[in-house]
Amino acid sequence: MLDAPILMFMATVTKKLRLRRGDRATLESWARSRTLPRRQVERAKIVLAASRGESSRVIAQALGIARDTARLWMRRYEAEGLKGIESDRQRSGRPPKVTRAVEEKIIEKTVGEDPPPEVSTHWTSRLLGEAMGLDHVAIWRVWRKYGLKPHQIRRFKLSRDPRLVEKLHDVVGVYLNPPDNAVVFSFDEKSQIQALDRTQPGLPLKKGRAGTMTHDYKRYGTTTLFAALEVATGHVIHECMPRHRHQEFLKFMKQVERSVDRDLEIHVILDNYATHKHEKVRKWL
Repeated sequence: MLDAPILMFMATVTKKLRLRRGDRATLESWARSRTLPRRQVERAKIVLAASRGESSRVIAQALGIARDTARLWMRRYEAEGLKGIESDRQRSGRPPKVTRAVEEKIIEKTVGEDPPPEVSTHWTSRLLGEAMGLDHVAIWRVWRKYGLKPHQIRRFKLSRDPRLVEKLHDVVGVYLNPPDNAVVFSFDEKSQIQALDRTQPGLPLKKGRAGTMTHDYKRYGTTTLFAALEVATGHVIHECMPRHRHQEFLKFMKQVERSVDRDLEIHVILDNYATHKHEKVRKWL
């Protein structure tokens, strides 16, 4: 008599994932969040489900992910805790196509050479890319990395005054070490100012309404503003005159002199405008 076949079933027992102290509240907060990245919320749900004893297969089916993904973040939490699932690990990425040596060549060509004059006045990323056999985006990235802007030009001109250093020391010295019993004025002029007036008076500013003025105006020629800034106090003496000649400048200088106590010396800072170099001005100064 044959024995009846005996069928044996082996039950698979899933080990619960043990949470670290204090992590459950944080994981539950992440799982409920609507502002955190989706991947962080998903990882929190994986760890919480594993802590309840659910298998990786069940977790994967419930969340619609691969089983290996669920296992990965379960292992990562066991090894590193919350830090292991909060963010991705840094990856090396693709090796850079533009090496350090290539960057140096780009910089050297940008700074040391100009494009052909019949082509352009300055390098563009596309022109330099064609000249070097590189993509223009790579050129642009190197320029941005090192702050190179071939399309921008700053103009300058060095002074030809043989006494420039001497005058510079005098001016800076007046500011850093003001003379005793003296007053220092810095002079300047603004010429060709349009003297305009509106054709009708405007209405003043009031609550709920802006001030008004007419769109058209009357021209009364031009005027010149003479101004003297007292360096120590910031007080400004000013006067408008119809012309900008040495006569008007001398007149304004005498006006400034009359406003200063006679017991004080007057030191004047001027630029190199031709009016200031007139023979009569030099004699008066």
